Order: sequence, then structure tokens, then C-alpha cells
Amino acid sequence: MGDFVEKVGQALVLPPGGLIVLALLGLWLAWRDRRGGKAIVFVALATLWLMATPAVSDALRGHLESMHPPIAIERVPEADAIVVLGGGIAPPTSRNPQPDLGAAADRYWHAFRLWRAGKAPEILISGGAQPWRDAGSSEAEAAVRLLTDLGMPADRILLEPASLDTRQNADFSATMLRARGADRILLVTSALHMRRASAHFESTGLEVLTVPTDHEVRGDPPSLLRWLPDSDALDGSRRALKEMLGHRLRR
Repeated sequence: MGDFVEKVGQALVLPPGGLIVLALLGLWLAWRDRRGGKAIVFVALATLWLMATPAVSDALRGHLESMHPPIAIERVPEADAIVVLGGGIAPPTSRNPQPDLGAAADRYWHAFRLWRAGKAPEILISGGAQPWRDAGSSEAEAAVRLLTDLGMPADRILLEPASLDTRQNADFSATMLRARGADRILLVTSALHMRRASAHFESTGLEVLTVPTDHEVRGDPPSLLRWLPDSDALDGSRRALKEMLGHRLRR
């Protein structure tokens, strides 16, 4: 229930939901002839426009991704285990019996490449299924099919299928790893997510070596088109702000 309430709260605070609520408040104030109502509507709509532009979206995401640039695999040190966080695969549903790879599925491919390069003896996949979603399994269980199809032996894969957020990813994974005598990990997740994720894992006392992947922001040249609204850019801004808010609140 707590996770559901948190999701609702995020929808009402982060764009576009938070800005729509703000615009509705401004409309109500204007209808009531209250001072500032029209200004609130203008600010909400102008901010929504900016958040939906590639220029602003790339700046927000690029700020977070610049903290964790790509690392060549040969430069990655060895560790006791590779931990890859969920968020890249949608589990099977009643309408689709196969796992659905998302934009962040790079996480699993990169974790496999690290394992194949001998950087750690096993991979721990951390990610559950939200109880209000139509899911036939946890994401961790769905990811096993991808890794085994890539050629990884099933006995080298550990599952943590109960976590519902990044904090639980860290807490539940740390318990499993310590039971196996593992203290030094390679943490694999999207570069956008790495600052928040590494803070949670470091708080468990594990030695965390970050290996970011799934870098999204390209070096596109300046253009007027980058100031026109785009739905993908709006989603990117929302995810970046979610990471910033989550890091501050340690969620």
C-alpha cells in the first residue's frame, strides 16, 4: 500500500501531473477572481512546455549521467558479485506471455558482458513485480530467461524477486550477498539512476563499484527543433526529476 501511495504522490508532484494540477489551481483562482490565478496558469504551462523540450530534458538527464560516465569493461575491477537492478524488462502478462524488453534492458546485457569478461563469478538480479500490475512473474525471474538465452548458466544467477523500489533493492540484495560472503559488488544500472542507487547500496555497508550503462543523452547540435515539445523529452525530464527528488529523500 505504501508503494501505491508513493506512486500517486509522484504523479501529483512530478510533470506532467504536478504542472497540470498547478494549472487547474490557477484556473480555479482566476475563476474566483483571485489575484495571481492567471499568472499561475501561465507559469504552469510555460514550465510544462520547457520540460517537454529536448533541450531542457537533455540538460536535466545529462547532469545526472555526467556523474557516471561510461567505463570500458577492461578497466572494471573484479568483485564478488555483479548486481543488476530491475527496470529494463516488463514481466509476462495475461496479454503477452513473453517478457518485454524496455529501453533500460541494456542493464542486463552489460551485466552479462561483465560476467563473461570474468569480473565476478555470478550475477544477482534485483527486481520484483508491483502488486497492482498484471504480471505473471517478477522482473528478476523474467530477466533470467534473457541471461540464459545469452548463454549464462542458470546456476550462476541469483534472484532477489521481492523488492519494489531502489531502497529495497539495496537492503534485500545486501542480505543475500552477505549470506554468501560477498562484500564487494559491481553495481549495474542506468547512468541516470546510478547516483540514487549507489547511495542506497553504500548505506548497507557493501563496497560498491559503480558500472553505469544505458546512457541516453546524445551530443545533438543546437537547433530550434530542440525547443519544441516532444513526449519523449517530457518523459525524460520526469525521470530525471524523479531521480533528483528520490536522491534527496533517499527513496
